[in-house]
Order: sequence, then structure tokens, then C-alpha cells
Amino acid sequence: MIVITQRFGFKADTTPERKEAVLAAMRRTSAVESTSFSFVGPELGDADDGLTHGYCVAIPDLAALERYIHDPAHLAGDPEILPYLARLTHVRFSDDSDPHLNEKIIAMHQKKLAMYPDWERLLNAIPSGAPEPHRA
Repeated sequence: MIVITQRFGFKADTTPERKEAVLAAMRRTSAVESTSFSFVGPELGDADDGLTHGYCVAIPDLAALERYIHDPAHLAGDPEILPYLARLTHVRFSDDSDPHLNEKIIAMHQKKLAMYPDWERLLNAIPSGAPEPHRA
């Protein structure tokens, strides 16, 4: 199982209606067939760091992760989501014992960046959300 968690905050000028639309797009993305579990909702702790919400998906394996990152709902959702985020952080976890799992995920992410330059530009526009080798 690969679990991806993200914390994010909205840009100051994002309207409540737009925030709801972004959250709805995230829920559509997180509910694609390749996910086993998903969550989208508000941060319950201290949001003084500007991270006000969370996104979490559990994905069974690398094959499912490949489907997830290229799923039409995911590809369509990112342009509806990313322009409204002021900040984005992430953490990945896995119970897979493959010592090369992280490198495989990184390679998958790099391939997606190469395939979708507009996606890379959207990520680069988020101050702490620029693509890094360890992002997925």
C-alpha cells in the first residue's frame, strides 16, 4: 500500500465558492478506481502555518499508482485545484518492503512531469509545491 498525504492552504483571494469547487475536484480525484481509501477535509490542528486542509489517498501498488496519476479525473482536476493553492506539502508512506520503491515512484513522477509540462508549470507556481525528485 502506498499512502500519500498532502496538507495545503488556499490563496487569500480564493472565494468560499471556489474553495468548495477545489475540494469537490479533489474528492473526484481521490475517488478514482485505483484508490483504496481517500480523504479530503479541513485541518483540525493549528493552521497558523497556512496549511488549512488535507488530502490523503491510499493506493494498493505501483500499477495502481500509475493509473491514479494518469487517470482522466486526476488530469482534469489539477487545473481546477492547483491555481488556488498558496502552499502544498506532502508525505508518502508504504508498507511495501521493496527497497527501491521510492526511486520507482520518483521515476513515475518525473515521467509525468515530462509528459505534462502544463502540470509542471502549475506545480511550480505553488511556492512550496515545486516539483522535487521525491514528489508524487
